[in-house]
Amino acid sequence: MAAATSFSNTLTTPAPSKTLKAASSRSLLCNSNLGFSSSLSSKTFKPLKASGGNISAGVLGAKMVSSVPSVKPMISLDFETSVFKKEKVSLAGHDEYIVRGGRDLFHLLPDAFKGIKQIGVIGWGSQGPAQAQNLRDSLAEAKSGIKVKIGLRKGSRSFAEARGAGFTEENGTLGDIWETVSGSDLVLLLISDAAQADNYEKIFSHMKPNSILGLSHGFLLGHLQSAGLDFPKNISVIAVCPKGMGPSVRRLYVQGKEVNGAGINSSFAVHQDVDGRATDVALGWSVALGSPFTFATTLEQEYKSDIFGERGILLGAVHGIVESLFRRYTENGMSEDEAYKNTVECITGIISRTISTKGMLAVYNSLSAEGKKEFETAYSASFYPCMDILYECYEDVASGSEIRSVVLAGRRFYEKEGLPAFPMGKIDQTRMWKVGERVRAARPAGDLGPLHPFTAGVYVALMMAQIEILRKKGHSYSEIINESLIESVDSLNPFMHARGVSFMVDNCSTTARLGSRKWAPRFDYILTQQALVAVDKSTPINRDLISNFFSDPVHGAVEVCAQLRPTVDISVPADADFVRPELRQSSN
Repeated sequence: MAAATSFSNTLTTPAPSKTLKAASSRSLLCNSNLGFSSSLSSKTFKPLKASGGNISAGVLGAKMVSSVPSVKPMISLDFETSVFKKEKVSLAGHDEYIVRGGRDLFHLLPDAFKGIKQIGVIGWGSQGPAQAQNLRDSLAEAKSGIKVKIGLRKGSRSFAEARGAGFTEENGTLGDIWETVSGSDLVLLLISDAAQADNYEKIFSHMKPNSILGLSHGFLLGHLQSAGLDFPKNISVIAVCPKGMGPSVRRLYVQGKEVNGAGINSSFAVHQDVDGRATDVALGWSVALGSPFTFATTLEQEYKSDIFGERGILLGAVHGIVESLFRRYTENGMSEDEAYKNTVECITGIISRTISTKGMLAVYNSLSAEGKKEFETAYSASFYPCMDILYECYEDVASGSEIRSVVLAGRRFYEKEGLPAFPMGKIDQTRMWKVGERVRAARPAGDLGPLHPFTAGVYVALMMAQIEILRKKGHSYSEIINESLIESVDSLNPFMHARGVSFMVDNCSTTARLGSRKWAPRFDYILTQQALVAVDKSTPINRDLISNFFSDPVHGAVEVCAQLRPTVDISVPADADFVRPELRQSSN
């Protein structure tokens, strides 16, 4: 490996988490229906075991038992770059390394992309249009002669969309997928995860020796690992993973023409480096996309946190909790319109804006004394039920089960073995989402919705539970905060506020859509069956759990990340069109 760049990872033991503090025996004696045992340690996340007596099994009867904790050390990634400036940041006592972005760095792109004459962008789905246009525009601003070419399947209806964005066969920036792969020095593989799993062998066979494969998701590595395989040894493999969907990547890049550095944060990974160029190429790619800051990860950590995150607070879990709370509020006498405002609008509007600019504690601190008590009640009852499902989901992703499920589902989209095709249906025709259409039609411009204390308590409990799972599984704070907080409140939720949660569930990436449909009902049911039951029984608030929320070190880490945030908020009009091309075409 050449000495020009290097990328290494080391393991460090994280500082003890304060998130899970021992619950007092006294509170448990009067709280037996909730079943949060006093054996919970501030330093360990211990296995769940159903307790005996008259407490039912499941999360509400969960008992934390003493055992050797299964806590992975937090990964600390360092890297060397000969082109960009590396900075060290301290997040909750852990040193991490980042590269700040900005349009003032575009002049460095020719150096970062040294040896690259053509970048092939394969696919025109969620990330493809945004990344191709951002790369093209950034390279043009840098006065680089590197060509950005779109590669699509012959006969694909996305050719028309690509031409509309300025890519054409006549100027050599649009063509057949295999011709584009064969002729590119950097191949950005942005087709769906299921398509990658079914076509990777042909893609590898068409790549030039010493070329670079670029991924924006680690799914393919997970798929290869599950089959005992790896990437070819004659190519470099890197990843740049924007912490937001493609339309957000493009929209903030365009807004960033007025504000230097506006964009979507990205993680980057170097999985394989055959000639020492990989780190600088990955960082150049991220800077060209408009990332305000880029942090290091591994391809394996990326796919685990990303697939898990989109099934959690990014999409699946938020879908499940708003369905549960909408029923709850209407059953208790709230009108349908008000119930929608106090669930969906509350989360995607005022809660998201507050967390984005001031952090999670600011949501709590903005409430009245009575509102704070209601928040605490909801948080206390919801934290462990949410963690139960999140824990299961993470392990399904890490074991390869969830990846296998996505691949098999993609194959069921087409007729085979004499069985009919079963493409995904839409969810937006049920009563709740029709109410949402009416609410948004009457919503004043700029209205962020009401701040409902109970909804806020459930949502923040979900966010903190996801943070704790990722922390205990060894992910870096940069990854934890971006996957659990920033991507949600700065990228996805603004689009949900403009068009509704159901619209997002019906129009995001295939892997995310599948995950939301699978896991949202689990969050819905466990909140309905366990958390809300505990509230109705007037189960005492777990004071130690609330105390741990206030003192969790993640809040300080979020403050540091907020300082790296661009000053511009994403602007999403009510008619924002972020439907993926193939979905838009199929609905015509």
